[in-house]
Amino acid sequence: ARIMAGGKQLFRLPKGQKVTVSAAGDRVALSRPGVNDTYRRLRVRPASARGGGLVTVNGRAYRGTVDLFARNGRVYAVNELGIERYLASVVRAEMGPRGRKDLEALKAQAVLARTYALRNRGKFKALGYDVGASVSDQVYPGARAEDDLSREAVRETVGRVLTFRGKLIEAFFHSTCGPRTAVPEEVFSTVRSRPYLRSVSDEKPGGGYYNDISPRFSWTVEWTRRELLAILRRTIPARLGIEARALDGLKRVYVKTRGPSGRATEIRIAVAKGEIPVFGPDIRYVFETPGPEKGKRGSPLGSTAIRLENHKNQGTIDRLVVHGTGYGHGVGMCQWGAIGRARNGWKFTEILQTYFPGTKVERVY
Repeated sequence: ARIMAGGKQLFRLPKGQKVTVSAAGDRVALSRPGVNDTYRRLRVRPASARGGGLVTVNGRAYRGTVDLFARNGRVYAVNELGIERYLASVVRAEMGPRGRKDLEALKAQAVLARTYALRNRGKFKALGYDVGASVSDQVYPGARAEDDLSREAVRETVGRVLTFRGKLIEAFFHSTCGPRTAVPEEVFSTVRSRPYLRSVSDEKPGGGYYNDISPRFSWTVEWTRRELLAILRRTIPARLGIEARALDGLKRVYVKTRGPSGRATEIRIAVAKGEIPVFGPDIRYVFETPGPEKGKRGSPLGSTAIRLENHKNQGTIDRLVVHGTGYGHGVGMCQWGAIGRARNGWKFTEILQTYFPGTKVERVY
């Protein structure tokens, strides 16, 4: 790799050798034998000028260049590369290892991921990058995540995006929708309703659902009274700003209202002094699953497409059981539904226009 600063090459780092970069105030410190200096910003380029080389950061390889800078005592690494190369990694990471029969679903994901990336260019401009590399935007683990099929899906859809009335859509997708996808107001507090973000049935002709092949299509979570109270006494103050003592005298938990897709949009927690309402955007995070082992935190509830069972002892909850379907927020394209449709002969354009009614697949470059 070539280490650059201020447009000039500082040195070449031989293959297999490492260099340590750390934060030094608002500068980055570069440490290697015989060198200990600080810079406002460093750029790392692959050794090969032909674009086929990789840059490795913390054991993960990336195409393109990597910029390193410091902020608030931390070093930030920003990978800059062409969007089509970026997408090959995203598609594989978002959809997992797939077979050729799933190619049309991968193409649909490629179009959606491209649409998301282009619509969100400059989203974090003030912080020095466009989009994050985690589930908060799109999962991007770098070059090693790519495979032949993800590259083919990107290549065969190059430049194609999803539009509504000539503009890039808000490209939502999730793992598993269950019987239906959700509308934004069921699960988000900040996303406005859009004509193309409707609740879409995933039912197959003849019975079953396209996404019922998902390992997360149906699931059950169970809390003892002690587990439930311990979780709620942490999540209710953090998420809702309500004091933990409000949970004294916990009686039962029930679904008060449901949205167009059947998802819970309000859950009530009955306690000694009334009821605590928990609304759609907070439900998955308030009702955190029990930790996998003592001292470990659980994860957000799989979805809000749920049915509750209160098991009582002398009028109070002894155990709460949730039977759920689906995984993720439920808005937009159902990834396992797309896989199921691809395996049933659907083309990527049909998949996208089903999950986003009224949209068009257009080529913008």
